[in-house]
Amino acid sequence: MFQPKLDGQPIVILSNNDGCVIARSNEAKLLQVAMGAPYFKIERYVKQEGIAVFSSNYALYGDLSNRVMQVLSGFAPQIEVYSIDECFLDFTGLNQDLTAYAGQICQTVKQWTGIPISIGIAPTKTLAKLANRLAKKGYSAHGP
Repeated sequence: MFQPKLDGQPIVILSNNDGCVIARSNEAKLLQVAMGAPYFKIERYVKQEGIAVFSSNYALYGDLSNRVMQVLSGFAPQIEVYSIDECFLDFTGLNQDLTAYAGQICQTVKQWTGIPISIGIAPTKTLAKLANRLAKKGYSAHGP
């Protein structure tokens, strides 16, 4: 978000004291960078592959999370924040095409915060998490 030139590039975020990988871009995942990998063990590989490395900034992440959750709260009568990067919106009673609505939500969050999100729609939280995982991979109820 703060360095658009890195869009599409492999990126990893390291834990406190830069000990372990705590977040990875999709591009870093494709390069097989493991979650929780000790940085000292992969440092040579990271440099070889040109992976951008950043130290964690929890205050910033909390602020950005709050901004995203605030935008999301405008789209549903109830919202349950589950973690810093995950929440559940209750669409009960909304009489519209939820797939199109989810697309509108994603566009609005990206436009207002600069953060891309994905949404999984299902009757239960467990199924919604599964649907979200599929949405991240480019699948929808209508196929890939």
